Amino acid sequence: MRIINRTKIYKVVRTSTVPISLNILLKGQLKFLNQFFEIKAVSSRGNDLEEIRIREGVEVEVLEMERKISLFKDLASLINMYIYLKREKPQIIHSITPKAGLISMLAGKMAGVPIRMHTFTGLIFPTKKGTMQKILIKMDQLLCWAATNVYPEGKGVKSDLEKYKITSKPLKVIANGNVSGINLSHYNPDTIDEVLKINLKKSLKISDSDFVFIFVGRLVGDKGINELVEAYVKIRDQNTKLLLVGPYENDDPLKKETLKKIQEYEDIIPTGFQKDVRPYFSISNVLVFPSYREGFPNVVIQAGAMDLPSIVSDINGCNEIILHGKNGIVIPSKNIEKLAEAMKEVKKNTKQYTEMKRNARNIISSRYEQSIIWNATLYEYNMLLEKIN
Repeated sequence: MRIINRTKIYKVVRTSTVPISLNILLKGQLKFLNQFFEIKAVSSRGNDLEEIRIREGVEVEVLEMERKISLFKDLASLINMYIYLKREKPQIIHSITPKAGLISMLAGKMAGVPIRMHTFTGLIFPTKKGTMQKILIKMDQLLCWAATNVYPEGKGVKSDLEKYKITSKPLKVIANGNVSGINLSHYNPDTIDEVLKINLKKSLKISDSDFVFIFVGRLVGDKGINELVEAYVKIRDQNTKLLLVGPYENDDPLKKETLKKIQEYEDIIPTGFQKDVRPYFSISNVLVFPSYREGFPNVVIQAGAMDLPSIVSDINGCNEIILHGKNGIVIPSKNIEKLAEAMKEVKKNTKQYTEMKRNARNIISSRYEQSIIWNATLYEYNMLLEKIN
């Protein structure tokens, strides 16, 4: 197929509710696409927007959006997005994250943007119940009604969209799933200095004989941290450590008994938020990621690229990245006993662990290297633009 744009005559607006989503999920991709289109990044206020502007070399726009439902603020965001789109007149608007998706797709339809794309990076409503679930379903149905093209991030998200009858429009997974892919040069265990690893282990009181389980992400209930701590306590011994790399959050706080165990046991090591998680992967043996819901978790891909097998919940995204028994273990969500069994087995069964570790990076590189995702996105843009020209 011919590439119809080489002179940046077409405008593409990429949106997310908060700027950290654009900054992390689309790192490098915006710069790549800006070679072919005039890319503009739109999100709420935050330092990440300035980082995006400098690193990606694209124009940014502050447009406040609330993550939670807020009728009057959401209406104001919709009006402001409409005004912005009427002024810029892009050919494509492409959103990620729920609230930005709803506002962008509705405003895009009102403003006459011909190509309105939304990527579902995860679904909230399957884990909700009652009235709240019905409201969230209606919001996603409205989003899809206003969009011209809908992209689930993976097969699991696609299945849920179909199961809950969110839209009758065709659903397309770009490449093998995942929004951004992974930079294998950056996430490479060979790039981590040995002296750095030695010093990091020393600072965390980890010995060379320790078997280290690691979790990376927000330390909240939905990520399965309560179950993880409970399971770890069941199997812990003098040569085992649990690293919890990430921030606590008040929106979904951990149980008091979980927090007490984290404080009580010295071998459970919370590190807080870390901008660069690669050194922590490099001193660990296995990623444990017992989340309740995901779209397509980047942390599991990152861990695999760093040679780590993973123990993950049988949920969207996780069960696509991890092939049970090959590069990790898939267990039922919210099941403390199965989680403890998997953690105990992966430590005890050296042969299985070695095989999964050997496969980890190869499976990720063959499916999720970032150029695969970026070029597939470029192809999709050009294909859609060709149809309207």
